[in-house]
Amino acid sequence: MKLPTRMLLQTLTAALLATGATAWAQKVRLATSQGDIVLELNAEKAPKTTANFLQYVRDGHYNGLIFHRVINGFMVQGGGYKPDLSEKSTRPPIPLESGNGLSNLRGSIAMARTNDPNSATAQFFINVVDNLRLDKSETRDGYAVFGKVVEGMEVVDKIKELPTRVEGMQQNLPVTTVTIRKATVEK
Repeated sequence: MKLPTRMLLQTLTAALLATGATAWAQKVRLATSQGDIVLELNAEKAPKTTANFLQYVRDGHYNGLIFHRVINGFMVQGGGYKPDLSEKSTRPPIPLESGNGLSNLRGSIAMARTNDPNSATAQFFINVVDNLRLDKSETRDGYAVFGKVVEGMEVVDKIKELPTRVEGMQQNLPVTTVTIRKATVEK
């Protein structure tokens, strides 16, 4: 029995949409000194943020950088500092993509920024608890979530437990340096 062309196209489109989220999910592996963390990025909900992060990964920007801000009960942050605490140069900032339907839940990855909502460059953080106060609302700009940890949350949990110290401008620097040895695009 022949299906009309229009019905066939609708069926194929529905099938592609149903599998698209999984088929097109981009993954990044952060090989750290504490173990590997695999992130699944959501380019559909945060296209500019995802493209920005992927470009930094492809450029090797994160290789050799550290997690410089670790706050148990909040988040772990990296992507901006070398082990000697010098800041790595970045490309220009990107526009904020908060309010995209993704929330700052445990295991989500979001872009760090200054008080200027459109100031995110390369620094990111992984939420270690649900941080709904970081989501966009009527009274705040929020922080752009663009993915989640799909493997290695136990590594993030290990990092969050590390004792921290104050050094220079860094208020929550792990006593044990946590290095991103290599960041790679997986898929």
